[in-house]
Amino acid sequence: MGDYSRALSYYEKSLEISKKILPPNHPDLASSYNNIGMVYDDMGEYSKALSSYERSLEIRKIALPPNHPDLANSYNNIGIVYIEMGEYSKALTYYEKDLEISLKALPPNHPDLANSYNNIGIVYREMGEYSKALTYYEKDLEISLKALPPNHPDLATSYHNMGLLCENMGDYSKALHFHERTRAIVQKTLPPTHPHVVQSKSDVERVKEKM
Repeated sequence: MGDYSRALSYYEKSLEISKKILPPNHPDLASSYNNIGMVYDDMGEYSKALSSYERSLEIRKIALPPNHPDLANSYNNIGIVYIEMGEYSKALTYYEKDLEISLKALPPNHPDLANSYNNIGIVYREMGEYSKALTYYEKDLEISLKALPPNHPDLATSYHNMGLLCENMGDYSKALHFHERTRAIVQKTLPPTHPHVVQSKSDVERVKEKM
């Protein structure tokens, strides 16, 4: 908690200085509010995180072109907080705005675009709308396979999410396939006692028992 307090103090001092020397809608002010929001989010102070992220978004809407990647970042960050608060419909609204901008601002196989699809997939899975979740997870995986090296951690995450979703849908053979792909990556890239390695082994064993 001490590290968070120090980071928060640093960012707040930086913001106070910036407010004195910059115009009220300068993009650097938005970055300061965004950084403060990230610290509050890490601390679990979600209402304070939202307040800071929303202030950052307000400035970016005024200061930046409508399809600027930083705007997408703001929508994404607010979506993350709503997910953490369990407010899935609100999260979906912000994630969809993030995706809308990212589709215009980024190349078609950019990893950030994959992340946007993944986030929407997570929301739909949490809401129990598995077929919609599958559509977005598949787009995430399609981009990730093109954009990332074969043993990249984000690819393991994509496989893991697909595995959990297929498990939710009762398609255990596909679930096993994706969980085994996850395990193959994490075993190559992480130490054997790492939580992700332990989790991937547990996922494989759990699905095998269901088959």
